[in-house]
Amino acid sequence: MKSIIRQRKQSLKPIETKDKSIEASEEEPLSPSSRLFHEPNFNVHVLAILGMKTRISTEQAPREHLANTLLKHPRFSSLQVVDEEKGGEMKWVRTKVDLDQHIIVPQIDEQNLKESPDKFVENYIHNLSKTTLDKSKPMWDLHLLNIKTSDAEAVAIFRIHHSLGDGTSLISLLLACTRQTADPNKVPSIHGNKKSLIDSSEHSNKGLRRYVTKIWSFMKLFWNTIVDVLMFMSTTMFLKDTNTPIKGKPGSESNPRRFVYRTISLDDIKLVKNALNMTVTDVALGVTQAGLSIYLNRRYGEGKKDRGATEKNNNLPKNIRLRSTILMNLRPAVGIQALTDMMEKDTEAKSGNWIGFVLFPLKVALRDDPLDYIREAKATIDRKKNSLEAYYTYSISELALKIFGIKTSSSISHRTITNTTMCFSCLPGPEEEICFYGHALAYIAPGSYGQPHALMINCQSYVNKMTFVLSVDESVIPDPHQLLDDLEQSLKLIKEAVVERGLCHE
Repeated sequence: MKSIIRQRKQSLKPIETKDKSIEASEEEPLSPSSRLFHEPNFNVHVLAILGMKTRISTEQAPREHLANTLLKHPRFSSLQVVDEEKGGEMKWVRTKVDLDQHIIVPQIDEQNLKESPDKFVENYIHNLSKTTLDKSKPMWDLHLLNIKTSDAEAVAIFRIHHSLGDGTSLISLLLACTRQTADPNKVPSIHGNKKSLIDSSEHSNKGLRRYVTKIWSFMKLFWNTIVDVLMFMSTTMFLKDTNTPIKGKPGSESNPRRFVYRTISLDDIKLVKNALNMTVTDVALGVTQAGLSIYLNRRYGEGKKDRGATEKNNNLPKNIRLRSTILMNLRPAVGIQALTDMMEKDTEAKSGNWIGFVLFPLKVALRDDPLDYIREAKATIDRKKNSLEAYYTYSISELALKIFGIKTSSSISHRTITNTTMCFSCLPGPEEEICFYGHALAYIAPGSYGQPHALMINCQSYVNKMTFVLSVDESVIPDPHQLLDDLEQSLKLIKEAVVERGLCHE
């Protein structure tokens, strides 16, 4: 395995090239956000771990499919180079792609699989996170592991540099390369949580009441935005989260990451969602709050004599401040069909990083009623929906970039993130089984490494499943599988509470 992995560097320098294979006529400057991800403290790589239901054909088939799909996207067939004539400005420059340099099929010693194939794959990804992508070629690669694990016949790992786009758009692009298993001519269908900022019932009001409602809604939006922007600026300058056992230490972004994931029933989440009139994201975030509360309570109780009794007691300090940083791409969403048309018909579809910050407070406490975790999560989400925080934090970041330059802007963004605790996302996935170049998928598990947080939680739905993916710095969180157990147990307790109270209609 070591032969295919380069040692990770602490600092990346953009390459300078005058290679004649580059098509100089097709050049485009990198966005400020894309340039930010080339700074040493923001060298983030996005991973998409794909479990396959069949063994992967590692010969010609993947190369032919990639050449006709993914390579049609300009970001995946472009170098990121420095134009010294324009003061070191970075730009995208199209080049010819040698797929043999991007598709990696490691030679695996069968002896290494006897103990645990699952652990081998986990360690492979952990070692991958010690490395960076080579900037002398388009910054992505695909690792194919024909290893039978507990939940898949084989595993494919896409690794993409964050400068190519945000995680959501990159996952959407990969899904645009797939087709429905039942109908190979159809792209996946995805339905996210679509709720308006203001409840639709408010628009049915007539006369004076309607105008009063609109004015009140605007005032709430205005006030919430001011509060959120002030909180963002305070966090950038001095406001830090509580130093809990899951908060990263300085320099955590340079440490390798352990990726672990657990697939649970999406039907269980939907049962809670429908019973309480919420969204899948509300429930996923509520489960996350519950799981983190249980996990932190155990960590705070470490070292005490009676561990069994300690876990039942409340060991949590009062007034814990624990926030998740959510990076939101503000560029208008590009549908999977539009991305498919771009690759197949050479149409235009905008992509890339246009990122704003949202600081999301998580309430850590032991609750007697498991449903309180869900209700609190929904209240926080509803409050954040009624704010323009992401747009204003993006504008502030852009202003800092123009005034102070990329180095200072990177330092400001890094300080904001390190003053919070974790990162969370919940992405809707295909509602039907899909094939990736002829191979049916068992699960989809996205994540990333290179971020300052010691903990990242990604929730990804697929058909009737939801996969919780943890990316952790083991020097901070040495037992990520225990955290997965706590998340799974929290969903079980929440579902049982819903069923016992007769709130669901099965």
